[in-house]
Amino acid sequence: MKKIALISDTHSHLGEDVVEHLKDVDEIWHAGDIGLVHVIHDLEKLGKELRGVYGNIDDTDVRVIFPLNNSFECEGVKVFITHIGGYPGRYTKRVKQLLVENKPDIYICGHSHICKVVRDKQLDLIHMNPGACGMVGNHNVRTILLFDCNNSKIENLRVVELGERSNLS
Repeated sequence: MKKIALISDTHSHLGEDVVEHLKDVDEIWHAGDIGLVHVIHDLEKLGKELRGVYGNIDDTDVRVIFPLNNSFECEGVKVFITHIGGYPGRYTKRVKQLLVENKPDIYICGHSHICKVVRDKQLDLIHMNPGACGMVGNHNVRTILLFDCNNSKIENLRVVELGERSNLS
């Protein structure tokens, strides 16, 4: 079993409230719009497995570290992450093709700043967007997702609300 923290849209802000929730996980997954590269370095200092993708605001410093798409397996769960890709029934053409070809169990994206977990029955996957944990954007409440990958299943999925975007930690 691996404990996972899924974050997105830090936009150069990695608050102590976020870091506090990352201490007890095995892996941190970032769904893009990292911002300045120091966020990646700060996450690496936590000593956890770090996986991620770059987002539309990320410069070449971030893009040389993280790819546009990231596919991998975690405890028997096939994962696909990209920053912009849409939701079930409203995927971008690029992402829909990748989902059909790769058949992940979980499809993760960021970008919208809206925390959402949706079952796509047609493609037989779970779509996850952790919302935004940074201070920049149209969201009111900063969020992340925590869950476990265990024996080809997702377990103990929960949303962590970090407070209002306007309240710096």
